[in-house]
Amino acid sequence: MSSAATADLVIETRGLRKEFSGRRGTRVAVQDLDLAVPRGGVHGFLGPNGSGKTTTIRMLLGLARATRGEMALFGTTVPSGLPQVIDRVGAVVEMPKFLPHFTGRQNLTILARSKGIAAERVDAAVDTVGLTGRDGDRYRAYSLGMKQRLAIAATLLKDPQLLILDEPTNGLDPAGIREIRETIRTLGESGVTVLLSSHILAEVQQVCTSATIIGNGRLLASGRVEDLLGASTSYRIVVDDPDAARRALAEGPYDVHTDGTSLRVETQAPAAEITRTLGEAGVWLSELTSVRPDLETVFLELTSQDTLGNTQGGGQA
Repeated sequence: MSSAATADLVIETRGLRKEFSGRRGTRVAVQDLDLAVPRGGVHGFLGPNGSGKTTTIRMLLGLARATRGEMALFGTTVPSGLPQVIDRVGAVVEMPKFLPHFTGRQNLTILARSKGIAAERVDAAVDTVGLTGRDGDRYRAYSLGMKQRLAIAATLLKDPQLLILDEPTNGLDPAGIREIRETIRTLGESGVTVLLSSHILAEVQQVCTSATIIGNGRLLASGRVEDLLGASTSYRIVVDDPDAARRALAEGPYDVHTDGTSLRVETQAPAAEITRTLGEAGVWLSELTSVRPDLETVFLELTSQDTLGNTQGGGQA
């Protein structure tokens, strides 16, 4: 991979493929994946369960061997160059083993000493993940969300520039999910690049600046979240006389539907044109709201199309 192409990327893969052989033949887990994660912010790595997210992460970290393709972290080819960049990478792929009878801080201190990391990093890690005040509690008394935050704190001891989190909110209750979300947002704002693997789209949309969506191990879409969502072509309007509004809009490039007590207007025209059309007809708006698709809608549309395409094409090998 050329240095020019990877200058602003912390993760890059080209034609990445992983096959597993078994009694039933060969299964393709990752299919010629091109992944590009820009420096800074939180990048969502999204796909249904079994779509190849964890396998891709394991290949990047040298925990699984790629069948073919190229991978780079910070422009350095991996896995051969992992020793050169591994200290810049933190990862939570599975829950680490902590000592249950020790406190959260004691666990981190032991880990830091074993790696020759300054004690000050423990304070910084505890503060970043929001465990200050609870770091003196025994690990066995932690909630699942607190255990996940301690796992993230452990990866932050070496002050990584890239943090890879694989489904960090799995099994958490709403409070735990909120805590992890705030931790990830804080990390992204601090300058750390976070690769967030998840299938919980509502949570991802709240913290991610960019995203890659995969299905059946293949790239389906990638880019800034706002670009993936696209421009709004739908508006919700509230008027005193819905029937008069429908008649007025019927003369223009509008597709109008009743949506409860409001009207849903589908159009490529800007909102100002809706206001003008209704005003000229003597119908006055009390509310006009742009309705944008959410990331979950985009995700479901892409993955359903991919599933349909694979079914019609005979499925994966």
